[in-house]
Amino acid sequence: MAGADGRRPIVVGVDPAPLKRLALAWAADEADRRHLPLRLVHAQGVPTGGYRSGETRPSWEEWNQALHELGDQVLKEAVAFVRSRHPEVEVSTLLAEGEPAWVLRQEARGAALVVVGSWHLSRRREMSSSSVILPLTAHAPCPVAVVPEPEHVTQQPAYFVVGVDGSPHAAAAVDVAFEEAALRGAHLRALYVWHPPLLGVLDEDAAVRECRRVLSETVAGRTATYPDVELHHEVVRGHPVQVLAEASEHALGLVVGTRGRGGFTGMLLGSVSQGVLHHAGCPVITVPA
Repeated sequence: MAGADGRRPIVVGVDPAPLKRLALAWAADEADRRHLPLRLVHAQGVPTGGYRSGETRPSWEEWNQALHELGDQVLKEAVAFVRSRHPEVEVSTLLAEGEPAWVLRQEARGAALVVVGSWHLSRRREMSSSSVILPLTAHAPCPVAVVPEPEHVTQQPAYFVVGVDGSPHAAAAVDVAFEEAALRGAHLRALYVWHPPLLGVLDEDAAVRECRRVLSETVAGRTATYPDVELHHEVVRGHPVQVLAEASEHALGLVVGTRGRGGFTGMLLGSVSQGVLHHAGCPVITVPA
């Protein structure tokens, strides 16, 4: 999918609701910052009753045609929105048939980043959102940004947050977090969340020192590459979901790896990863190793 100049695009899933444009706006801003093309994708799954109108006969052909017409209109409006926001950004579109999670995973193969929206409004919408977000973030070969809310600049200086646990996925997340902070002229908070085991440890001070060592080694060397990014790193005791969600409340964004160990023990997108995606108060970028 890379263009003739070798640049991989930022891919964004476009929602049919005009009011749900946080992800589209975030993706357009990101494409402008990175000087990358933007690819707008609208995926049509199995037709549902919500797409039917009084003028549409209940045949599959008529139904499918109505979906295509709606998809075309959705993409036209999205293109106009992006061009009004960032006229310099190169824009392409894709109207695809298939489940959104599958379509976006295919597009992720040639993308620099995939961006999707999210909702915190109701259990029904949360489940609908998760049917796309969880499979996508679990299997996409590139970073995925989930945008439930706009970036927050409620504290100065503005900052990004990255979760660190010593795994290769965390190291990849740190790289992305430094880049995102540098693009915005923001600071970076690197957090190692130490969750004590239920039975405790014999030497808690030694355990915390080991966490600090792992954290320091993970972020080492990045400051030379990004000298303008002011780094703050700390070990915080508590549950990873709670600590990272609290840290995200005033952050521009939160970056996490998709699989880890230590504080992030569990299956790919297990309870911690899902908890962060559901409860973070800012855009979340998940990064594969």
